[in-house]
Amino acid sequence: MAAVATVYGIEEEHNERRFVEIIGNSAALEQVLDEVELVGPTDATVLILGETGTGKELIARALHNASERYGRPFIKVNCAAIPLDLLESELFGHEKGAFTGAIAQRLGRFEMADKGTIFLDEIGDIPLALQAKLLRVLQEQEFERLGSCRTQKVDVRVVAATNRDLGEMVRNNEFRSDLYYRLNVFPLRLPPLRERREDIVPLVRHFVGIFSERMGKVIDHIPAETLSTLRAYCWPGNIRELQNVIERAVVLSQGPVLMADIAELGVDNVATCSHDDTGNLDDMLHQAERTQILRALELARGVVSGPNGAAARLRIKRSTLLSRMQRLGIAASRSFVFSPQPEANA
Repeated sequence: MAAVATVYGIEEEHNERRFVEIIGNSAALEQVLDEVELVGPTDATVLILGETGTGKELIARALHNASERYGRPFIKVNCAAIPLDLLESELFGHEKGAFTGAIAQRLGRFEMADKGTIFLDEIGDIPLALQAKLLRVLQEQEFERLGSCRTQKVDVRVVAATNRDLGEMVRNNEFRSDLYYRLNVFPLRLPPLRERREDIVPLVRHFVGIFSERMGKVIDHIPAETLSTLRAYCWPGNIRELQNVIERAVVLSQGPVLMADIAELGVDNVATCSHDDTGNLDDMLHQAERTQILRALELARGVVSGPNGAAARLRIKRSTLLSRMQRLGIAASRSFVFSPQPEANA
């Protein structure tokens, strides 16, 4: 049965997926979610591949939610964030006295995830010396804590993720081939944000709603020029970068209109886009930046400097604003009237 969800006044029909945190309905994202629904109910090991910031943890949680393990532990481990000398203890636990500082027995993440799912993020950062022990857990569902000779049995589903080329690492003897093949039972590639541009506007509105509520603000209008520019940008940092840009925009906004600092994105940061993708991106960026400055000047009644001036509203220096105004052909005037269109002589 189809469910109906209302988001920002728009009713959307969708299948009853338990993917409530995943925003978007692009074909690329729908393909990923179809694969999640296919493999989720099984206990197959899944290797999530994708660039940094594409939402690998959300997909791992969706896999857990789609399985019979839903409602049981979902344990996440960022293998790159844990010092190498502590990673084995973090994963498999240790006994009291196993090493200096081990003053008590400690359960590892695999034991904590028993009957549930463990998500190993940045799996490519696990050192070779530890990979054999990880392979044993994947194959036999057993291990020993550090300092113990007693075998621990667990029932854990493993979901791993990486932004690295594990195949290349295998060829360079940086990653065990047997572990790679065991992890690569069901590879699932997440598309970068530039390949799912239809999802950018819903994501922008989603993040504006989150940060507005968090900061106690009411922002009910996002300029069309801003949305067009955000949609055209290539987002090398993917969803995480978009989230940070919107959080900054909400901080900058002092009224109901989102004041995104489009110039901070920089035209130079779109090198990864193809020519067809960029099109008139330079013009779009400049026009969006111009519109932002014009609105700030209108709110400031044409005043550039001072605590209530346009520079303060845009959170930039007076000299920076004047330089941008000169570049965009905006004349400073105290009797300022907002016009989103370029001046005839600009």
